[in-house]
Amino acid sequence: MSAGQWSRDLGMGAKFAFTGGREGWVRVLLTAVGVGLGVALLLLTTALPGAIKARDDRGSARDDFTYISEAKPKADDTLIIARTDSTYHSEDIRGRLTEPEGPKAPLPPGITKFPAPGDMVVSPALDRLLKSDSGKLLRERLPYRVTGTIAQSGLIGPAELAYYAGAEGLGKRLSGGKVERIDYFGPSVKPPGEGLDPVLLLLVLMVFTVLLMPVAVFIAAAVRFGGERRDRRLAALRLVGADGRMTRRIAAGEALAGSLLGLVFGTAFFLAGRQLVALLEVRDVSLFPSDLDPSPALALLVAAAVPAAAVLVTLLALRGVVIEPLGVVRTTKPPRRRLWWRLLLPLAGLGLLYPMVGQGNGNGDFNEWMVIGGTVLLLVGITALLPWIVEAVVARLNSGSVSWQLAVRRLQLSSGTAARLVNGIAVAVAGAIALQMLFSGVEAAYTKETDNDVSRAQMTVDVRGGASQEKVAREFAQTKGVQTAKTITTTYVGERTNNPETSIEVAVGSCAALREVATLKSCRDGEIYRILGGEYDEGTRELAQAGRTVYFDPSYTDYEHPAAAWKVPAGLKTAAPREDPTGYARDGLLITPRALPAAATAGLSQKVYVRFDPSVPDSRDNVRNTAARFDPLADVYNMTVSEQSTQFRSIRTGLFVGATCVLVLIGASLLVSQLEQLRERKKLLSSLVAFGTRRRTLSLSVLWQTAIPITLGLVLASTVGLTLGTVLLKMTGTKVTVDWLSVLTMTGIGAAVVLVVTLLSMPPLLRLMRPDGLRTE
Repeated sequence: MSAGQWSRDLGMGAKFAFTGGREGWVRVLLTAVGVGLGVALLLLTTALPGAIKARDDRGSARDDFTYISEAKPKADDTLIIARTDSTYHSEDIRGRLTEPEGPKAPLPPGITKFPAPGDMVVSPALDRLLKSDSGKLLRERLPYRVTGTIAQSGLIGPAELAYYAGAEGLGKRLSGGKVERIDYFGPSVKPPGEGLDPVLLLLVLMVFTVLLMPVAVFIAAAVRFGGERRDRRLAALRLVGADGRMTRRIAAGEALAGSLLGLVFGTAFFLAGRQLVALLEVRDVSLFPSDLDPSPALALLVAAAVPAAAVLVTLLALRGVVIEPLGVVRTTKPPRRRLWWRLLLPLAGLGLLYPMVGQGNGNGDFNEWMVIGGTVLLLVGITALLPWIVEAVVARLNSGSVSWQLAVRRLQLSSGTAARLVNGIAVAVAGAIALQMLFSGVEAAYTKETDNDVSRAQMTVDVRGGASQEKVAREFAQTKGVQTAKTITTTYVGERTNNPETSIEVAVGSCAALREVATLKSCRDGEIYRILGGEYDEGTRELAQAGRTVYFDPSYTDYEHPAAAWKVPAGLKTAAPREDPTGYARDGLLITPRALPAAATAGLSQKVYVRFDPSVPDSRDNVRNTAARFDPLADVYNMTVSEQSTQFRSIRTGLFVGATCVLVLIGASLLVSQLEQLRERKKLLSSLVAFGTRRRTLSLSVLWQTAIPITLGLVLASTVGLTLGTVLLKMTGTKVTVDWLSVLTMTGIGAAVVLVVTLLSMPPLLRLMRPDGLRTE
């Protein structure tokens, strides 16, 4: 067959699609909308790598970490910057205090001039929050005057909360940690970091494969909209002389026309959605519209693959349909589907995955093509098996109510159409179950238990700035929502003022506070204790001796540092080590307030262990506000029982964002599919109503027609999902466990989406069930 004949037949089919009157246009529009939704999500997927890179580039461009232990010398092009990151209502806030030291000091990206002391420039999202009623507590924490906003180049996303505030005297706090002197913004020489290990790479591969598979299934189903009416038109073509192959090519041309229009619709959907993306925030991830710029090469691949898939799917769908001049053989009872070749797909998928079983993290990376190929074959196996299962089950369903019999008879005549409606949701549920099993199975490997005792404290605060211990203890204890606040003042003593060879920690506090960090037999204000019996108490035995002269707050730099001399008094008592609420068991000296030398009060820092009243809202934000009043650079830490790998959390967040997009696509595509099915049966429904069939009966029959295949699809999806999840866990060398609650949740979400779509299709169904639907113009 020549290329010219192919092009003529495809062109004729495309012409029929657009010149077939109102019915033809409706059919093409439904196909275009279905394909367009899938294309929009594919374009979004092709744009995500660029969006993530754009976020990372903006984040790197504003980096102010030098990773250098020695401070840079002051110059006319240097800037002192202090990190004041915080959290408000569980949302992270990026904060910086700035103090330019010359006219050439580098400006952070996104601002045009440095804020004066007491002023700040903020991100648009933070500006809105501060002006809202919900930002009242945050306004207390940030007592600066807003004088401008940060531009897009200085933010990683439109929803980011960030600010730069002007300050004075930061040079006294240079530490190489929270306060640094820099002469540029941008990437610095960073310590070597860890890349993704093989299991995390496997997670990434699975996330992309599982999320894109339902999209491909929906596009394949969308190009077959209007199949029954199309077949009747093809029979008419046979009547005027077209042969079987020509009619199939003409049908492929109609599908090609719908898919090409779908590309236009998909582009429009994507561009419209891109403008709305700035309003969305999922798991603290937000994007600017300009970030979503699809890769030209990947966009061209989508533009070529979708029409090609439309032609191929149509030709494959018609391979077993006999189109004759007097009708289509499909209107009679179809021949029984064969099972053997349908089982080959999932078995081949398992065959590709099996060689990697037990590989885990220790045997190199997983073969990405085998992982993708095996997963795709397993999930595609659902689309091949489901029509056979639906046909086999409905063939044995007979007796029941009128609505049940109407539904069963319809499924017996067109089980393939019903299965196509469910294929996408079944593939999505199977993939979700497998991913949930994989994430749950490997989560323990990327989660470590902390030593925190959250029954004793739920937050710690490190306060500097010279405030007295009594004032710090009193202010935190009186903070709304705080049950107890135990304050410890910490410093070090060494045998000399600079670069001591031996130094020990000193903790100063009330008897109640000291009992949080050591075991004391008795305690009175004015007494001094040394902690012995710990793992490292050699330094304590050496320095904590009566008559020994030691120096408070020694320096570990080459600069001269004034340190208060102190002669250790006689009568030291002994204390036993005890882990504090963070799990740290200290050694060194314990000093009650009255025994602390007056000259040693400079350079002390306060650590507060805070326990909350769980019934008081905003307790944590109240504590952060109190800490900020003492010191804008105060470190506030939430104490948790466990900590999770940042990379693992990022992948899980990506899965959540992608799953949300796919779920929206599933709902929209199912609704379009349902409306197309109802349109196909418009005259049949009108005829039944005209003959006296109750609308309630017809409505129930439509519900049964949806419920039966979706139940079978979810059962099959659960089976395939559990199988795939088990294989993936064995590949990672993880013990196979099934979280049945998660499996039921994934299945329930799939069923809920179908139920909502079915309910949304009820109003159009009721409008179709009118006798005037039999009218012919």
